Amino acid sequence: MRVGRMLLVLVVALAGGGLAGVPPAARAQAVQVQSSEAEAEAGQRVGYDAYSVMVGGRRVLVQAAEFHYFRLPSPELWRDILEKEKAAGFNAVSVYFDWAFHSPAPGVYDFGGVRDVDRLLRTAAQVGLYVIARPGPYINAETSGGGFPGWLKLVPGRARSSAPGYTAAYREWLGQINPIIARHQVTRGGPVLLYNVENEYAVNTDAAYMQDLQDVARADGIDVPITTNLCCDAASWTSTWASGDGAVQIPGVDDYPQSFDCGNAATVWGAWGAGITERVREDAPVFAAEYQAGAIDVNNAGYQACRELTGVAYTRYFPKSNLIAGGATAFSHYMGFGGTNWGWLAQPNDVYTSYDYGAAITEARQLTAKYDEYKRQGYFLHAVAGSLTRTDPVAAPAAAGLETLARANPDDGAQFVLVRNPGTAAVSSSLGWGRYAFPVTLPGHDAKVLVGGYALGGQRLVASTSELLTHEAIGGRDVAVLHGGQGTPGATVLRYPSRPRVTVLEGRVASVFDAASGDLRLDYKHSGLARVLIDGGGRRPLLLLLGTAAAAASFWRADTAAGPVLVRGTALLRSATATPGAVALRADTAAAGPVEVFAVGRAVTVDGVPVATRRTPSGSLLGRLPGPRPVVLPALTGWRQRAEAPEAAPGFDDSGWTVAGKTTSLSPFVPLTQPVLFSDEYGFHTGSVWYRGRFTATGAETSVSLNAITGKRGNYLVWLNGRYLGSAAGGVQADSDAPANPSPGAGEFAVPDGLLKPGAPAVLSVLVQNMGHNDDWTADDNRFRQPRGLVGARVNGSAAPVTWRIQGTAAIDPVRGALNNGGLYGERAGWTLPGYADHSWPWAGAAQGPGVTWLRTAFSLDLPKGQDTSVVLRFDGAPPAGYRAILYLNGWQLGQYGAAIGPQTDFVLPAGPLRHNGRNTLAIAVIATERSVAATPTLAVAGRDS
Repeated sequence: MRVGRMLLVLVVALAGGGLAGVPPAARAQAVQVQSSEAEAEAGQRVGYDAYSVMVGGRRVLVQAAEFHYFRLPSPELWRDILEKEKAAGFNAVSVYFDWAFHSPAPGVYDFGGVRDVDRLLRTAAQVGLYVIARPGPYINAETSGGGFPGWLKLVPGRARSSAPGYTAAYREWLGQINPIIARHQVTRGGPVLLYNVENEYAVNTDAAYMQDLQDVARADGIDVPITTNLCCDAASWTSTWASGDGAVQIPGVDDYPQSFDCGNAATVWGAWGAGITERVREDAPVFAAEYQAGAIDVNNAGYQACRELTGVAYTRYFPKSNLIAGGATAFSHYMGFGGTNWGWLAQPNDVYTSYDYGAAITEARQLTAKYDEYKRQGYFLHAVAGSLTRTDPVAAPAAAGLETLARANPDDGAQFVLVRNPGTAAVSSSLGWGRYAFPVTLPGHDAKVLVGGYALGGQRLVASTSELLTHEAIGGRDVAVLHGGQGTPGATVLRYPSRPRVTVLEGRVASVFDAASGDLRLDYKHSGLARVLIDGGGRRPLLLLLGTAAAAASFWRADTAAGPVLVRGTALLRSATATPGAVALRADTAAAGPVEVFAVGRAVTVDGVPVATRRTPSGSLLGRLPGPRPVVLPALTGWRQRAEAPEAAPGFDDSGWTVAGKTTSLSPFVPLTQPVLFSDEYGFHTGSVWYRGRFTATGAETSVSLNAITGKRGNYLVWLNGRYLGSAAGGVQADSDAPANPSPGAGEFAVPDGLLKPGAPAVLSVLVQNMGHNDDWTADDNRFRQPRGLVGARVNGSAAPVTWRIQGTAAIDPVRGALNNGGLYGERAGWTLPGYADHSWPWAGAAQGPGVTWLRTAFSLDLPKGQDTSVVLRFDGAPPAGYRAILYLNGWQLGQYGAAIGPQTDFVLPAGPLRHNGRNTLAIAVIATERSVAATPTLAVAGRDS
């Protein structure tokens, strides 16, 4: 293990006290290492026991949302997403690091620009979020190759194993990424809290491989706990890898109870189980390493349907059940923000351009009703973390017709009661809790977590049938927000040494005080926002805010050096600073309206602008904010059009192309003909690839038999001596389908009479799409090595030899990277770039094709400065059949559109690639299998989703 100037060993006692009797592997896992005394002073050690993760001895309830920086090609917007996650109550983000995104070739790595992960980790620290770092080397994540770079196909040895070739390759990657992660660890004053190795590695496991990943990490300076995520049932690990070689310190489990059946969102409920995370090890906390927070769109229903599948009802029921039934204290919700599969980032089998994922934050960075529910739960978890991070199961109060479970903290006695309704009809019941019977009404498929026996700041909460949003100490009093379903009954009991004074400031709330017990009971119905001021009684004052779920969602909280701040009326609260005299907010607004601030200050500014306020009976400051400035978007006109594909012409000069003459390959797919034409063998790993085969005609040729593997949604087009012969769907070899199809992308093309003259040269031209590389999630048969491009080619009726040349991506784009471009002529010639001179192109309008046609236009934007505007490119109507359109904004490939691609009609144009105040160039490559007129899009502003 490499260390710094001194080796400082910190021993963390396991649950049960000390290390005596702990298995050797567990003893090793209880040791935390920091690189030097200076770094130890700058950071804090990270430990854990059976209950929770601990930082500097303080228990932490890890509440993370997954974010993929590589799916948002705009570092300026990374902060936006991280601030929105923080604002929802998350205290961490989980981040995959995509090997393929950083490495276009062996030994070549790029960590600049949109790949600047140093910047990402610095930003997370500035926002105040922990990071769960996940560098793979295999990540899946529906990325091309599951994160494996295309060049790895040419490295011998089975991937995800101890094979020497693969070992050398992944050590090279980890040698690049680990030092970056290491210097940002919590132990060195940074945000990285946990380090995750591999991904869902449970089939045909190789313990030596898993152990080496950890040994390499430790040698590279990783000293936080090492985790992994087990797919989908931990049983295979529980019996074999709970300790010993390969075992990690905190094993986590992935849970996707709602399936990915977005097309049937209205009828699916817990299709894949109850979503209760298993405890894999008795000495480690329960870690829901990937807890479903959305879905991939496997049946092309559209991501709004996926948001319905995993919507508010799902989010209210399943994570809460896991919290209490499973006792999990570390969560990572997959995804918090999905983003965009721009360029050729995606694997081909399950996703298209959008990776919206039905997440709480949409691809266009807009908040949703699901975000509101995550915020309600996130604020609750933040408020009660001190008690909830150490609980044991206890007997639960009963409610007829409902299910109840409970946990309690053995130190402070705080109780957490899950009440859930697994049926579809609403149930009204009575919850017998201690000496009280409380009315409870729950809709079907709903759940709530209730709190009792709890120190609510300076108060004593006996019990409540309203859910707790948050409680804060502000200005010498407690402010607590509780909520429940619209129109449902609520009851809250607080205990006082003597009779308090109760003032109902707003709403209808009945109260009764029992002098014998000291209990003050409040009864009400959840409607709007009731306000109750309670003072005296031997405790500091309490402002109790009792509202609906919607009212609770209107609150935002932030911590400042002068204490916490609560805000209502903004669309988002990004941050706050406060002094005894003033409160400064960074906030977004969606419309003009009131803003209410609960803080110690007497004056309010929002984004640097003073806001006139008045003091309310609740003690808050009430003012009014203007709405956002109007946004005017230009029409997209002045399109120019040019046909390409000179590669189809017999006289095209291909002498500079790569000769395709290999006879062997490491791919498990046996080529159907010789030579081997797999595009990866010749260094072309992304996008379109052209082949040109030359032969001497005999005149007896009858047809051309081709076979190509493109991945799902791909196709290929064929010309002979410049004559278009037709197209065929590319082959699909999904990563777990069996048996393998020996002829997955067959196409038969007749040779027109008289086209070929005996003894004359002939040229066969083929344009093949590569839709991305298979992932390798089963880790058992190298499916990621499945080839792309032509896998078989034969001219029937002639024995004349065919010599082949191949051309793909001409060069790696120094700004956008290796996954941005393919090998279309226009891509190689710079037609995607804003500086290309297209003034000689004719105006668009005429039908073109079959083949490749390019459209280009330019437009200028002057969007309001300092205002976050999300712009999308929108096509009207259903995606068309017969062609696919590849979309480029200022050289960035930001989408693919067409019926064969998927249902997507809106394509996000993120700031960065999109110049909000300046001139932009839009280019579209249309690959048509028949003569057609391509649709042109419009610009639109994305708004808050449902």
